Amino acid sequence: MRKKLVAGNWKMHGSLAENAALLAALKPALEGIKAVVCVPFPYLAQAQAALADSSIAWGAQNLSEQSKGAFTGEVSASMLLDFGCQYVIVGHSERRSLYGESDELVASKYVAAQAAGLTPILCVGESLDERESGVTEAVVARQLDAVIKLAGVGSLANAIVAYEPVWAIGTGKTASPEQAQAVHAFIRSKIAALDADIANQLVIQYGGSVKAANAAELMAQPDIDGGLIGGASLVADEFVAICRAAAK
Repeated sequence: MRKKLVAGNWKMHGSLAENAALLAALKPALEGIKAVVCVPFPYLAQAQAALADSSIAWGAQNLSEQSKGAFTGEVSASMLLDFGCQYVIVGHSERRSLYGESDELVASKYVAAQAAGLTPILCVGESLDERESGVTEAVVARQLDAVIKLAGVGSLANAIVAYEPVWAIGTGKTASPEQAQAVHAFIRSKIAALDADIANQLVIQYGGSVKAANAAELMAQPDIDGGLIGGASLVADEFVAICRAAAK
């Protein structure tokens, strides 16, 4: 039985004071419920100190595919481990679209994360133009294939996949539960064609304007195993409600 997992992606938000208040509110409200917060690099130490004795894990939003070297401004997997990270987001749509990360680069980052013992949260998803052109499955398959080609399907036993329709991120639009479920089912069936056991245990999160108001209906879908939450993860009551909906 897959356990649902909700991860918050703070993106480029937060301050020491705001984070302290948010984490202080989340800890007691989520006691006994496994959740993750992926925070900006400068706040990893703060998250580590605040959450070390809680059921909330923490992680980063990106990493370098390189292990060390003359790569100014980059952060390696081993650096994330120094701050107790268990998870790292790879291939978020904003990294792909705003910073030109290719499928191949995302796959290299995924491999670097796993090699260090981190659990990658691999993001896949289509733009509005791609959805309207009817190529959603082809786009998602291409993004998955780049990882499988480099790391093998077996690597997904130690990874999370997050389906994020790009047109539903930060827009207020949300894929209907049926639309989201259809793509989640496609992802699982694609993996099942290679390894049924891995497909059955693979956690596939949904990301895209998830809120307390729509979380329960999304989480009730058979192939949706939690969420990768953006804006709502910055509001304690919203994030707690989403986590509780997933835990039911």
